[in-house]
Amino acid sequence: MKAIIPVAGAGTRLRPHTYTQPKPLIPVAGKPIISFIVDSLLDAGVNEFVFIIGYLGEKIRNYIEERYPNIKMEFVTQEERQGLGHAIWMAKDVIKDANEVFIILGDTIFDVDMASFIDCPYSCLGTKKVNDPREFGVAEFGSDGMVSKVVEKPSIPKSNMALVGLYKIKEVPALIDALDYNIKNEVKSLGEYQLTDALMHMIDKGIKFQAVPVNNWYDCGKREILLETNSILLKKSDYASSNIPSFYNTIIIHPVIIGENCKISNSIIGPNVSIGNNARIEYSIVKESILGDYATIEEVVLQYSVVGNDAAIKGLRQSLNIGDNTQIDFT
Repeated sequence: MKAIIPVAGAGTRLRPHTYTQPKPLIPVAGKPIISFIVDSLLDAGVNEFVFIIGYLGEKIRNYIEERYPNIKMEFVTQEERQGLGHAIWMAKDVIKDANEVFIILGDTIFDVDMASFIDCPYSCLGTKKVNDPREFGVAEFGSDGMVSKVVEKPSIPKSNMALVGLYKIKEVPALIDALDYNIKNEVKSLGEYQLTDALMHMIDKGIKFQAVPVNNWYDCGKREILLETNSILLKKSDYASSNIPSFYNTIIIHPVIIGENCKISNSIIGPNVSIGNNARIEYSIVKESILGDYATIEEVVLQYSVVGNDAAIKGLRQSLNIGDNTQIDFT
């Protein structure tokens, strides 16, 4: 089995961070988003990977090659972003001989039993019930419980089961044929070549798809979801730091994760804070935030914030001599 991980997007909803850092490399709970994906697939026994890169693709390639030198990896460049279907089609030559492919979006963290998903006897789609399915691909079901139709962001949904970005395809030649058909005939939805249209083409040809529910998934494309995901993961026992060194005159409110070689003094850190390596924090309060490597924070009260690598924030220090019956408002 080969895993296909599309990571060509520009991550516009996370700017300014994604001007210099591709979204899959933004850290959550102490490691980049893409590492959660690769690690979960490795744990499930997958060791062949195809990364579809584009925007800032060399940074992703360099990270993967350095972090995972022993996996089998191939990189395909999508020069023009024309949709997920087009991205997978770009990789057709490197997946054509695979007996199965596993497609997983490179900016999403999943809470799912990956091994049972891979062991599913049919081609299958990860699904989750949502309140407003109009923002997602949607799966509809037949009387046999199998997927009968998939639609990309329907204006009038007939189902509330969203496609979450996990796909296992057993019929790889049929997937390539469906993508070829849509590209050659310019079959688009919402102005792009959608993977859902290729899957629908396969369903029309009689290929069966089973829906596999996921416990949860986190599309880390927005700051608030990124911070929410960071908070959820830190509350799990495997992610937060357990042996935090003593920092001068500093209170740590768990859960937090603090990288190596950090210098922290006269501060309150936490809860739900992830701090990268070599960060420096002085006279500050930081909670519900993500700080990158080499970030510098001085005299700041920081909450619900994402601070990039090498960024510096310094607050305003006041020296006051205040008499009786005086009111001062700095807001």
